[in-house]
Amino acid sequence: MRPGDQVPTEPELMARFGVSRTTVRQALAELEHEELIYRRSGKGTFVTQPKIEQELTALTGFVEDMVALGMEASARVVGIERVPADETVACHLRVAPGSTVVRLERVRLGNGEPLSFDVTFLPPALGERVAREDLTVHPIFALLEDKYGIPLGYADYCMHAATADRTVARHLEIARGAPILLIERMTYAEAGTPLDYERLHYRGDRVSYRMRLLRRAPGRTSEAAG
Repeated sequence: MRPGDQVPTEPELMARFGVSRTTVRQALAELEHEELIYRRSGKGTFVTQPKIEQELTALTGFVEDMVALGMEASARVVGIERVPADETVACHLRVAPGSTVVRLERVRLGNGEPLSFDVTFLPPALGERVAREDLTVHPIFALLEDKYGIPLGYADYCMHAATADRTVARHLEIARGAPILLIERMTYAEAGTPLDYERLHYRGDRVSYRMRLLRRAPGRTSEAAG
């Protein structure tokens, strides 16, 4: 069955497989627990759209993530403007509060489906260069490394559970108030120079992250362990 297909009713499943109602209900409950199906009150049970699961083990961009999953990545530029940096943006980019930075808004798509609404802030000089590029074709990470010769070093991530406001909901084509995963990412050059500060709004029903954490050796002090 395909995502969105309606699952047969309990009597239909009982007749098809020759099993009891208890067995059918137990099977449906297990599928629902595994998020393979979902129920709509008064309408029935449907096959769930599977989530896109990404591993958070290295600094990668959206296009790289989609390619690794065998999906076609694309982008839609929503806006490019020069704005005064608020205290949060200024702190991340190491510029004076109120100074001009470049703000980019893009919808990122996987196989034509909107998955992320990205708001990116860049320092003025770098931002002006990036703003002149065709961002529907060229991802920022690729521009920095391949065209501008700026090797990326590392990024700090901070993830939040959030809900979609009117703007995010419109761009992601979801209901206002729907759950989203909000990622704040600050990317630095290999030399430690701040490059871009981003707020990435991922659809909570379509994207999840997976990571493996290693246990520190017992006996280390909290200070020594970092």
